[in-house]
Amino acid sequence: MSYKKFKLIKGLWILAGAAALGAIVMWLWNCLIPTIFPGANAVNYWQALGLLLLCRILFGGFRGHHRDWHEKREHWQRWQAMTPEERSQFFQQREQFFKHRAPFCRPSEKKDNE
Repeated sequence: MSYKKFKLIKGLWILAGAAALGAIVMWLWNCLIPTIFPGANAVNYWQALGLLLLCRILFGGFRGHHRDWHEKREHWQRWQAMTPEERSQFFQQREQFFKHRAPFCRPSEKKDNE
């Protein structure tokens, strides 16, 4: 299978998934929300897709925050190759970084001041 054909099939699956999710959101909204909140209206398919997109923007974002499994494996292998001394040094550096970043968030200092 060529790369272009693979991308086309992947795009079609994404569109089919979005269409199915829109239908599910519409069905759930129309079954639940008017019953729970008597003044609420039912939504049509395009409004349901808009709600789905709005929820993605508000709660999921478009950051591209996932890493592929190769990168995760490299981080894990690097961690496994560390000696106990290197790990303790890593945690000390991390602790120093966070002390300078947000000193007001340290609960141990809060208890000492009270």
